[in-house]
Amino acid sequence: MIAAGPKPHKKLLTRARPEHSQALRRSLQLFFLALNIWIGIQFYLFVRYYETGGRSVFVPRPPGVEGWLPIASLMNLKVLLSGRGVSKIHPAGTFLLIAFLVASWIFRKSFCSWLCPVGTISEYLWRFGRKIFRRNFYLTQVVDVPLRGLKYVLLAAFLYAVVSMPVAAIQGFLNSPYGIVDDVKMLNFFREIAFTGIGVLSILAVGSVAVQNFWCRYFCPYGALMSLAALLSPLRIRREPEICIDCAKCAKACPSALPVDRLVTIHSADCTGCLQCVAACPAEGALFYSAPRRKRVPAWVVAAGIAALFLSICAYAQWTGHWHTDLSGRVYFNLIPRADEFEH
Repeated sequence: MIAAGPKPHKKLLTRARPEHSQALRRSLQLFFLALNIWIGIQFYLFVRYYETGGRSVFVPRPPGVEGWLPIASLMNLKVLLSGRGVSKIHPAGTFLLIAFLVASWIFRKSFCSWLCPVGTISEYLWRFGRKIFRRNFYLTQVVDVPLRGLKYVLLAAFLYAVVSMPVAAIQGFLNSPYGIVDDVKMLNFFREIAFTGIGVLSILAVGSVAVQNFWCRYFCPYGALMSLAALLSPLRIRREPEICIDCAKCAKACPSALPVDRLVTIHSADCTGCLQCVAACPAEGALFYSAPRRKRVPAWVVAAGIAALFLSICAYAQWTGHWHTDLSGRVYFNLIPRADEFEH
């Protein structure tokens, strides 16, 4: 008869207190999504006023639309860093880009999971897919790893185009008819979308229903830029192995499919600081958002910090007179109706 050995030590579970990070995050997401929808409506009415020769209701141009012009914002940022000052064309985009980069630097790519309207729509699509299929699907590692690198390849192409372009050439481009109405051309793309464009958007939508963050994970160069900023973030998701009960709920909750349950500190650039892993953890103190020296950062500090950064940088731009693109109505009456004629 073989004597029974000692029973393996079983970790004690101290049930975590109610976690409110996701309610805070979704509130900020939906607010920012609503804000962008309102900006889109304002911009459409602004464009229609000049397209109709002033026969429709006049709405001032919303500077926030420049957040949808990442290439122009990168160009303007290069002009600013070169010491030439803030461009008079699309200046708000420069400060919006700075706000998003700073937020992602401090709070781990938080722009993607707390603010980005495309990221918000993508998240609701994969949650819808989970309700339909009772799961989300994952690509095999052979396919997943190369595809994750694609967004960095796209980012590198955009950065090369901007970095290699002389500052004088950038200023000439931004002040050209194309540079002035590139936001109108963006609007026209969606208003006059071709069959190919509908097909691409349909593929991305279906992919987002099936695979978590399909666009964000594989194709978004803007998210790749935020990832580079996040690598320098002082904050990390941290797991305490002594307290962890090895239930792996954190890894299952992670939309970036990171092995949270097998790591002590999450250093990956794919971590968006969404705190879904922390919200899913049932063990008190086993998983938390950590500042240097293991100082715990509560969710409300993240939400308040992101909001404060965004509002303060936008307020600074307005206070210094670098928020509005100040062009005369005569320029808009001349260029907006002919926006599709201009090529770069």
